[in-house]
Amino acid sequence: MNIKITEINARSIITKSNLPDADYVINPYVGCTHACVYCYARFMRRFTGHNEPWGSFIDVKINAEELFPRNMDKYSNKSVFLSSVTDPYNSLEKEYRITRNILKKLISVQPVLSIQSKSSLITRDIDLLREFKNCRVGLTITSDTNETAKILEPGASGIDDRLTTLKMLHENNIDAYVFIGPILPYITNWKKIIDMTKKFVTMYMFENANLHGTIWKDVKNTVNNNFSDLSQKYDYFYAHRNEYWDKEESDIITYCTENDINHKMYFDHKKIRKN
Repeated sequence: MNIKITEINARSIITKSNLPDADYVINPYVGCTHACVYCYARFMRRFTGHNEPWGSFIDVKINAEELFPRNMDKYSNKSVFLSSVTDPYNSLEKEYRITRNILKKLISVQPVLSIQSKSSLITRDIDLLREFKNCRVGLTITSDTNETAKILEPGASGIDDRLTTLKMLHENNIDAYVFIGPILPYITNWKKIIDMTKKFVTMYMFENANLHGTIWKDVKNTVNNNFSDLSQKYDYFYAHRNEYWDKEESDIITYCTENDINHKMYFDHKKIRKN
């Protein structure tokens, strides 16, 4: 897929967050090159003047460093998350280094830093991550094979590369977690993902797929075209999705509790926001 790249001068780079575990959020880019079929962040198109398919455009905030206030003390010991509606290590980051330069700016104020990505490029910045006293890095994993990931997340790093990334973070004493989400029915084998990664991480986060509107349409088309044996199961799931998610949530909690696995659940989207 050809990516439309636009360099922009943004008006802000760090904003107050409505997420439950972050005081502030930083999005160095608008859009993303991973082109995940299930991505909820596609809603950003209507706020940024884009009508291209999600995954086919990205705006680079080339003035990001200049947007931080001169006095950054208010971010000290505050939780800062990269990123909520983009991947801070999408493929453009290799060239533009926007995220890397943001990290350099943040080191002096030592926020409680959390980064989440699907990219092995994050290993490039291990030297900077080690400068933070309180830093946690998450890798999103929704499937257990490279082949499935290539279908669902064509622009992201393969599963093997993500596992290698977790191992490298662990070896460098950087706290790592796995975000298993969105869980896709009959595709995301979360038990296997746990088995593949448990040597390298301290926590798992689980989120159910928020399948509505165009997201459901794209996911269902992907299932029909690539996992045709699951097509009827997906129709049944969609008609009984509340019951399905209730059982899935219960199964995950039971499994993690019985196996002493540190975990957080984000299954009810109404509860994800701060009160």
